[in-house]
Amino acid sequence: MKVLLTGANGFVGSHIFDQLLARQIPTTVLLRSSGDRRFISERLPGAEVRTGGMDQPASLPAALAGVTHVIHCAGATKALSSDGFFAVNQLGTRHLIEAVNRLGPQIQRFVHISSLAAAGPGTAAKPVREGDEPSPVSDYGRSKLAAEREVMERCNPDWVILRPPAVYGPRDGEFLRLFKAVKSHLRPCFGGGRQPLSLVYVEDLASAVLVALTHSASSRKIFFAGSPEVVTAVELGERIAAEVKSWTMPLPLPNAVLWLACQWAELVSQMTRRANVLNAQKFAELTAPGWVCDVSRLKVELGVECHTSMRDGIAKTLAWYRAQGWL
Repeated sequence: MKVLLTGANGFVGSHIFDQLLARQIPTTVLLRSSGDRRFISERLPGAEVRTGGMDQPASLPAALAGVTHVIHCAGATKALSSDGFFAVNQLGTRHLIEAVNRLGPQIQRFVHISSLAAAGPGTAAKPVREGDEPSPVSDYGRSKLAAEREVMERCNPDWVILRPPAVYGPRDGEFLRLFKAVKSHLRPCFGGGRQPLSLVYVEDLASAVLVALTHSASSRKIFFAGSPEVVTAVELGERIAAEVKSWTMPLPLPNAVLWLACQWAELVSQMTRRANVLNAQKFAELTAPGWVCDVSRLKVELGVECHTSMRDGIAKTLAWYRAQGWL
């Protein structure tokens, strides 16, 4: 077996890369020449490095040389426009699948990392399940769903789609914002803090990806890959405060204030031409009734459970932030 991993230098991809190397699985990574390699630079000698990207179809045949399995983790979580999301998440996936299809039986499995955002909101009382009709509420979610359909409709080799909910852990720059707010004695709280959430610790997700890579029961199926624990935004903030050992006061963010913040972030992004995760599209996600998925299929069919509790995951994440001087 030889694996091509896209997005290896990203937050989630770098943890998948760690586990591939730890298990001594021959690995090729596709990286842009200008890409940030700080998370993986020390381990790159253990893999084959190919230069290119999903928007460079001519680079893909060389990246796939000798490869038998593909883990497609590259994607855009922020963009300046709807077209930006679709160009990376849908069209980039199409380019890779077209290159894979040209290799015939050489590629045995294609694992695609999607998102709960592709399925849409769910609550603790009615979590989203794999068989539900998708109802994404943002351009990001719609672009991830479009990428899934590229896989299901175009990919000739065996494929698997994993949909993680919000991912956190070492190397994550997005959850870091909440940690910093808590350290400054503020606990942001939108929608009253009652929005129920599924989460997944990044190392658990990486382990699930590697099981899906070879497990016979994962063939041509979609799996939600997250912790069975459901938490609220308030519980998340309180747990971070407890680990940081910082007194905090709630910072309520009513929907009207949240809408203005999203609009302002969108305006700044357009003026600076720098994409931000917080934007006008994000308002629909932040005000959804919940982001909860049913993860039982992953456990029942693949024997995988993302077992790290929020308490343990937050503690591990904080320890890493502190060790790196991020917090």
